[in-house]
Amino acid sequence: MRPPDFWTQHDLVSQLAVAVLTPLGWLHGAGVAFRATHTAQYRSSAKVVCIGNLTAGGAGKTPIAMEIARLLIARGARPVFLSRGYRGNRARPAFVAANDLATAVGDEPLLLASIAPVIISRNRAAGAKFAEKNGFDVIIMDDGHQNFSLAKDLSIVVVDAETGFGNNRMLPAGPLREPVAQGLKRADAIVINGKETPSALSGTRLMAIRAHLAPVTEDSWAGRRVIAFAGIGRPERFFSSLASIGTQIIEARPFGDHHIYTKVEMTQLKARARAENAVLATTEKDFVRLTPADRDGIVFLPVCARFDDREPLERLLDRLVPRGVPPQPR
Repeated sequence: MRPPDFWTQHDLVSQLAVAVLTPLGWLHGAGVAFRATHTAQYRSSAKVVCIGNLTAGGAGKTPIAMEIARLLIARGARPVFLSRGYRGNRARPAFVAANDLATAVGDEPLLLASIAPVIISRNRAAGAKFAEKNGFDVIIMDDGHQNFSLAKDLSIVVVDAETGFGNNRMLPAGPLREPVAQGLKRADAIVINGKETPSALSGTRLMAIRAHLAPVTEDSWAGRRVIAFAGIGRPERFFSSLASIGTQIIEARPFGDHHIYTKVEMTQLKARARAENAVLATTEKDFVRLTPADRDGIVFLPVCARFDDREPLERLLDRLVPRGVPPQPR
């Protein structure tokens, strides 16, 4: 879905919509608080780290989860990702396979699988038990801060530096999944994705780690004529990334988050690219949602999470897997 306009606009109609829906938001936040205190949690024998957020939409969780997995692997851990497989059709715990489609397992799991094995399970506790049976020692939850069926050893909340918490109203009146203070009480640290610091975080005592998403490769994009399209939480971030590396954007077409592209849409996009003598460019997350046939002639821009100072994150990961002892000189 695309965020409704009234979340960001301040005209009379938008203000009225927010006012009418705010009581529903209070109920939504109260429901999260109730589940937090009344849900029976399963304590896994594996360490559990959750990379979550407090808002609907993209904050950069998946690239950050992937980078944390890399750091854990470098420590000698055997991590596995645990995902509900948003918009997928699998319910019971199962591994993501190389030939799986996004319609079966969701798009994020297909990205995560390039780093470490991924388990799809709508029931997180059942997914954790499945991970234990297969010998994994660290479970990385990509999302799940508002899921309380599985006890966490480390909870990291990712915050988008530019959008922050939107209008500070809860769903459906705004983007918040729960009140900011309520959600941060269950967090061990915050990763701020971007340069700004949202005002709601100014008084927090939680460890704040600064990160940003950066293109993996840039040289081949400079001067390239592209028709850009993206169906992610913040398509404009992708378009800005393309512009920052010198890409000539002929047209930018945003779609809703997790959008499943139709044959008609893909035909129109490819026709537009041919007419402009341009290349169709999208995100890696969008690319994995396309059918193998639709991927022909389309390029994607891979990005990774980079931490301004990695040491605070390394100290957090010490809680899960100790760092190796450097070899002693002879």
